[in-house]
Amino acid sequence: MTKMTLTKTRLFAGVWEGELTGAGADQPDLQVTHLGETIAGVTLTHDADQDIWHVSIPIPARLISDGVQTFIIGDAQGNVLDSFMLLSGEALAEDIRAEVALLRNELDMLKQSFRRHCNEG
Repeated sequence: MTKMTLTKTRLFAGVWEGELTGAGADQPDLQVTHLGETIAGVTLTHDADQDIWHVSIPIPARLISDGVQTFIIGDAQGNVLDSFMLLSGEALAEDIRAEVALLRNELDMLKQSFRRHCNEG
């Protein structure tokens, strides 16, 4: 199987949008998480002419708050395809909190994948 690549196209009106390539004609199973919670409402639309999937991820208003909010986009196998962060509140210039939040979320995803692997094996 070809490796899937997710590329952000824009963030507009509270919806993250991107293009997924390498998934083929069958709709991929994408999961978006924030602090371990799965985000609902992800939509994928296939463009057969260009062989890409248009991905839309609505950002729930209840998750927009001060600080760093990290969202991880992964496939059904637990592979991270992309991530994005919302930063708000006091100035966060040259702040490593965003990187630490991303590492924490990726570690949580790895733990979940490892547990699932152990349970299946």
